[in-house]
Amino acid sequence: MSDDARHDEFMHYALTLAHAAAEQGEVPVGAVVVRDGEIIGEGSNRPIGSCDPTAHAEVVALRAAASHAGNYRLPGSTLYVTVEPCAMCVGALVHARVQTVVYGTVEPRTGAVESAFELLAAGQHNHQVEVVSGVQADAARGLMQAFFRARRR
Repeated sequence: MSDDARHDEFMHYALTLAHAAAEQGEVPVGAVVVRDGEIIGEGSNRPIGSCDPTAHAEVVALRAAASHAGNYRLPGSTLYVTVEPCAMCVGALVHARVQTVVYGTVEPRTGAVESAFELLAAGQHNHQVEVVSGVQADAARGLMQAFFRARRR
């Protein structure tokens, strides 16, 4: 299977998790952690429902993956997330030693990979995370726009 097909497959699953978050009234972001072709952690946004400001989809997925692996470090893993990670989530990716982050759409206001900040490009990190962006961007962007349009009504 090509990288593009693999990215599409796992991003499709992350989008399913994002839809589930929206149904719970959470901002629709979904994430999965994959290692050796297997999903080892998944999550969707749930800061509201869990009363936890750190319960972003990426952090929830990383926690599940670390528990599955029995180690907080996840070398060789890829995190797929529907929206560009924020500064907190970028820090978590670096600390978890995630190899690659693949995301759907940019987050112009708080995105910390390429939009508002470029934190993964900082040379000071002790670990470098590869970045792939724009995977199923239209679907991810459309989901976010529809969610916030409905909330403004």
